[in-house]
Amino acid sequence: MERFDNQRVLVVLPHPDDESFSVSGSLAKYLKNGSQVTYACLTLGQMARNMGSPLFANRITLPEIRKEELAQSCRAIGIQDLRMLGFHDKTIEFEDRELLDGAISALIEELNPTVIYTFYPGYAVHPDHDATGAAVVRCVENLPAERRPVVRAMAFSRGCEEILGPPDVRVDVKDFVKQKAASIQSHKSQFWVPELKKASQKDLESRFGTERFWTIKFD
Repeated sequence: MERFDNQRVLVVLPHPDDESFSVSGSLAKYLKNGSQVTYACLTLGQMARNMGSPLFANRITLPEIRKEELAQSCRAIGIQDLRMLGFHDKTIEFEDRELLDGAISALIEELNPTVIYTFYPGYAVHPDHDATGAAVVRCVENLPAERRPVVRAMAFSRGCEEILGPPDVRVDVKDFVKQKAASIQSHKSQFWVPELKKASQKDLESRFGTERFWTIKFD
């Protein structure tokens, strides 16, 4: 059974908004149970094509807008330790590996997490997602076996369950769907879901009440 108390949680994702649909409910649950949560976001998503609807951002203003949206999402979840690592959007796969892995490894060394959340390499649709997950896996794999944190990964590419099997971790986040909805709504430049404001608790639970993860296996 998954433990949510007394954990040191590190989340490593490439874009603002990656947390909202995939893991925000679980993070709120950790925080409610007294665990520490650090969110390391690699980029500001500055190359995103969405600029709000109706339009309110442009290529110049988008980075600062997304930075504030990320901070707002973290407040909705309850995250106080947000790290913005300053890499460039849509280039994670091309980043100098020593620099990228060094930044992630430094966080692992500082925080000594018991569990890390990231994307499942090869099964997370976006090249930045896959490259981020691959970097986390490399960094953890390089640790002595006794020091490796558990790595929980999000996968959602077409047919991923046929290849990976079903997710081995399903988290009931029904008590935290309001925080999840608020996290999603924080990213106004990217998502337009006005119905969430009027959604009932039952509707939110039906839509967002479970989060699923695969545990990365190391030899």
